[in-house]
Amino acid sequence: MENALRAQLIEWLRAAPDLSAINTIEEEVPLGASAPWLGIAASASADWGTKDRPGREVRLALELESRTDDPAADAELLSAIERRVLAFDPSPTAFELASIRFLRARSEARANNLRGALLEFRFRIFEPTEE
Repeated sequence: MENALRAQLIEWLRAAPDLSAINTIEEEVPLGASAPWLGIAASASADWGTKDRPGREVRLALELESRTDDPAADAELLSAIERRVLAFDPSPTAFELASIRFLRARSEARANNLRGALLEFRFRIFEPTEE
């Protein structure tokens, strides 16, 4: 289920018109991509099932790397990413989404006029029911 969530979330983010300023959006941190880029920095899942239904709690961190020395320069883009993730509407065939919650963010200055930001979310998902 975690892999299906990752793949669908990346497609959902790529389809967002307000994220068109991002050069590439990839499942993994893209090698050699020019900033700004967005990728999944890490994800991990744990059991979140019920007696009769398998489920997972997936924690997923998205990393945005941009080229700026202004700490406030990415605020609008980071807000757009957060809004898009919280509005995630997956296909119900791979899993059923129970909830999404923003957990934390962090930002840092990097070498060569780069800035990194990390947004972490919690997704609770169930295996789809058979009909």
